[in-house]
Amino acid sequence: MVRADVDLVADIGEVLLEEDAIQARVAELAAQISADYSGRQLTLVSVLKGSLPFMADLMRHITIPLRIDLMEVSSYGGTATESSGLVRILKDLSSSIDGSDVLLVEDIIDTGLTLNYLLRYLRGKNPASLRVCTLLDKPARRLVEIPVDYIGFTIPDQFVVGYGLDYGELYRNLRFVGVLRPEVYSS
Repeated sequence: MVRADVDLVADIGEVLLEEDAIQARVAELAAQISADYSGRQLTLVSVLKGSLPFMADLMRHITIPLRIDLMEVSSYGGTATESSGLVRILKDLSSSIDGSDVLLVEDIIDTGLTLNYLLRYLRGKNPASLRVCTLLDKPARRLVEIPVDYIGFTIPDQFVVGYGLDYGELYRNLRFVGVLRPEVYSS
């Protein structure tokens, strides 16, 4: 049920990353990825729903041939702000990644539990290579060490929304990343 009192902007306590900074960093990441995979075809795998805006912007800046695929996993449930650690695959890949160079595109990495599960799962599908690109890295919450090849921004341990990140499926459409006011999710 959608809250009637949602104010997308007023619910933000602080803008952590402005749209211009995000777009500049996405272009830098894409240039590095294009150079690193030069002469090869890449498969981007987006983890729905949060990473969709990031992957859409990223792929438009990548200058090598690429394919995309989508996965949807759940490790939160409802309006939870903490991962449960229990990962369920809600939508699997549509195509085989056997022998492909794969770049898993994430919106945020915090505990690492979900990503650790996904990496093990995808390695079982026999890709030629498997690397990780994330818009946001929150190392203060890490419970599992994860190799992350491309990091947009390292952020503090705050609850963030916007640019794909949500709380209760809301705020994804903000063009910036902001810190959600605690009273919004603690009430």
